[in-house]
Amino acid sequence: MLAKRIIPCLDVKDGRTVKGVNFVDLRDAGDPVELAWQYSEQGADELVFLDITATYEGRKTTIELVKAVARQVNIPFTIGGGINELRDAEVLLNSGADKISINSAAVRNPSLIDQLAKAFGRQFVVVAVDTRLVDGQNFVHLRGGRDKTEIQTENWIKEAEERGAGEILLTSMDHDGTKNGFDSALLKRVNDRIQIPLIASGGAGSQQHFVDVFQQANVDAALAASVFHYGEILVPELKDTLRKNGIVVR
Repeated sequence: MLAKRIIPCLDVKDGRTVKGVNFVDLRDAGDPVELAWQYSEQGADELVFLDITATYEGRKTTIELVKAVARQVNIPFTIGGGINELRDAEVLLNSGADKISINSAAVRNPSLIDQLAKAFGRQFVVVAVDTRLVDGQNFVHLRGGRDKTEIQTENWIKEAEERGAGEILLTSMDHDGTKNGFDSALLKRVNDRIQIPLIASGGAGSQQHFVDVFQQANVDAALAASVFHYGEILVPELKDTLRKNGIVVR
């Protein structure tokens, strides 16, 4: 059995780590470089860095900050935000990224997934999906959750896999920042349809929530932000809890 992964996420705006509820009301959560070092030391399995306003503001990810974070970590490092073409991904790869995460750009130009997978290998390509329940159905949202599309989430994830995505990072906007638990029902449905790794995001508030999402949805990884940033959950203690519940971790 493959070990499950624990992934802290740095949502970065104006050079600072921020966190909100349901993608709004952002508050400061610390220096991303310092946090990255702490998570690497604590034994996190990977780190995700999302420049959350790059797409909305129509700019590229802040490269110097990416390089500073990359120097602090010795674990796989995924970067997202403002990636619209192969050249953007190449720059991030050269700046220290192990993987890149694409979201809005992939929906607007699905062939970007094919291009990235062909150029760098599908293991390099994480397709992030922000989803929200509207009238009983999950729809993909773009630009940091600001824009609803008419694309059904589960159909888009299947297409992304077929185009060459190596992993899916699925964030439930309804659960994000609420600390009421992951959307295990949706995650299980998605996981049953795809063959590539699925990362759960949105809703972690306790160690039990991680136990639940691994047991109920059998996801490959669970990502969280504020519970790690504010010291509510420490990675080593979380891994101990998961082991005690029969979940294999590194």
